[in-house]
Amino acid sequence: MALSLGIDIGGTFTDIVLHDPVTGRATIFKESTTPDDPARGALIGAREVLKRADRAAGEVGRVVHATTLFTNALIERKGARTGLITTAGFRDVLEIGRERKYELYDIFLTMPKPLVPRPWRREARERLAPDGTIEVALELDAAIAEVAALVAEGVESLAIVFLHAHVNSAHERALGAAVAQRFPGISISLSSDIAPEIREYSRASTTTANAYVRPLAERYLARMEQALREEGIPGGFFLMLSNGGLTHVEEARRAPVQLLESGPAAGALAGAWFGRQAGLDRVLAFDMGGTTAKLALVDDGAPLVAWGFEAAREKRFLRGSGLPMQIATVELIEIGAGGGSIARDSGLGTLAVGPESAGAAPGPACYGRGGSEPTVTDADLALGHLDAGFFLGGEMRIDPELSRAALARLAARLGVAAERAAGGVHDVVNENMAGAARVAIAERGRVPQDYALLATGGAGPVHAWSVAQRLGIGRVACPPGAGAGSTFGMLMAPARVDRVAHHAAPLARADTGEILAILATLEAEGRAVLAATGAEMAALSAIRQADMRYVGQGSELTVPLPEDLTPEALRTQFEAAYRRLFARTPPGAAIEFVALRLSLSAPMPGAGGRLDLPRHARGNALKGHRRVVFDGVASEAAVYDRYALEPGDSVNGPAVFEENESTFVIGPGARARVLPDGTILAETDPA
Repeated sequence: MALSLGIDIGGTFTDIVLHDPVTGRATIFKESTTPDDPARGALIGAREVLKRADRAAGEVGRVVHATTLFTNALIERKGARTGLITTAGFRDVLEIGRERKYELYDIFLTMPKPLVPRPWRREARERLAPDGTIEVALELDAAIAEVAALVAEGVESLAIVFLHAHVNSAHERALGAAVAQRFPGISISLSSDIAPEIREYSRASTTTANAYVRPLAERYLARMEQALREEGIPGGFFLMLSNGGLTHVEEARRAPVQLLESGPAAGALAGAWFGRQAGLDRVLAFDMGGTTAKLALVDDGAPLVAWGFEAAREKRFLRGSGLPMQIATVELIEIGAGGGSIARDSGLGTLAVGPESAGAAPGPACYGRGGSEPTVTDADLALGHLDAGFFLGGEMRIDPELSRAALARLAARLGVAAERAAGGVHDVVNENMAGAARVAIAERGRVPQDYALLATGGAGPVHAWSVAQRLGIGRVACPPGAGAGSTFGMLMAPARVDRVAHHAAPLARADTGEILAILATLEAEGRAVLAATGAEMAALSAIRQADMRYVGQGSELTVPLPEDLTPEALRTQFEAAYRRLFARTPPGAAIEFVALRLSLSAPMPGAGGRLDLPRHARGNALKGHRRVVFDGVASEAAVYDRYALEPGDSVNGPAVFEENESTFVIGPGARARVLPDGTILAETDPA
């Protein structure tokens, strides 16, 4: 079977993994991300990982890719010149939003800036009723004239969002076809294709975001395909989606908004996959890289999936401060900063960490690339959690003196000793992550102590033990190759398609035939996309769900559809889900459908199997000891070569386990053992 190549472009490093699905042999390489041209760093890394594995490019059967490029384009407002055509009277939906302040008492509040400036938001004479019937026919010539004016002003991508188009797409499709014929060079996104759901603002926000990044996606994906061919890599090229599945290039070009959370979603999948390998069914997948830290809840071996999230938030941790996206996504909780997050004086004499990041350029002070501000990585190095001589397995030299100098300047501003400043940075970022995780877990009706914390990412294993201690979690797992965990998640991912269709109907008059017909249409669309990926269709699995609510409510719940689609069975299913969330149901209240959803997934050839990383001689496992500071107290910690440990080996903390891509640190009182799959599981008695 051919080799699989995974490429995950992050904010600081690009992770590349070459995996042989037959032998399980994996080769990992980290290349600094090249922000000016992300593809360049990815290709440099691909060449290097093939060289280290002594394999030829022609042996690669597939390339799986995730990137932050499109998310960054939204955050930095570096997308295409985008126009919007919408129903007369609705051009300011993007500006008005939900008319809700995410910080009620902040008189200087900054709301998310629309991706389309007002002069490029134009109106069309047309109107549909809520049931989709035509009240005002589309004046096509006038709408085309508005598009012509936008094109003359340099608009290169167009979003078409008509009122109630999720019920009847006729007007959107008519205008889209006319624009494509008249202006073949312009990119077109229809809301009825991208987000066919209720809520005008969310639908418009999602569609304009797709239009905003689509030209960038088309250019980038074409370049990557061409570059891979020039490298002599013949295999298929697949993209990681936010929903935790893979798709082919054409689907990614059509709706690149589906890729916004691709890298973090891969981290959640990695947590689920490694958790299953280690025999852990309930896992908090904790992924901390150079820029952010995210958490995903994994129940019964699979991460939770949500049907929307916010992108490009003005305030990273405040709900309502970003652009709503109506796409299927692994339910990710952004809980903190990354290794490159900058520590500073808050201006009130206290310490603050992030959200600003040193990124890949210039990077933390210790990188010696011009960065002068202290970061989380600098603090980790100063506290002994990292070894300057073994950063990235010794591939990258970092300078502890530069870290100490940067931390000394911070300490002087705060009026404390340098080591206390370093400990403060470490403690603040850990407490911030634990606090955010605690709230997010509680909001989902879970208890942290029921889970094991599984750490991936370059910085995740460094901080996982301290975060777990603050959450009262007694088990922390660090899988092999944790520093490139997201890339392993991509390589193990199935192909997946999520589709939604509007269905407004009272439960009391549920029409089983109509529901089945809608689901059949969605399934036919989804199967066509999955088949184009080359997925193993014989192993196809489907999840059928419905958005339902009590009549008069403004929000709905997504619940699984039972096999028996009678009103009684549907009511039982909905009320059970409602009670789990709200503890009680309103007596006698009528229930209605809002939408029907279908998720299809199928395994990809070359996915799954096992993971086999390089081994070192067992007798060389103990590398020595070094001073490591835990909660302000210095300890002599044993330092181990992770590659020389064998399943069944036990170690008591404090200890440091080093591998090329990351470092796992456990504190005093911990008991660690190596599981059969190579995962290190550290345990402590509950506080």
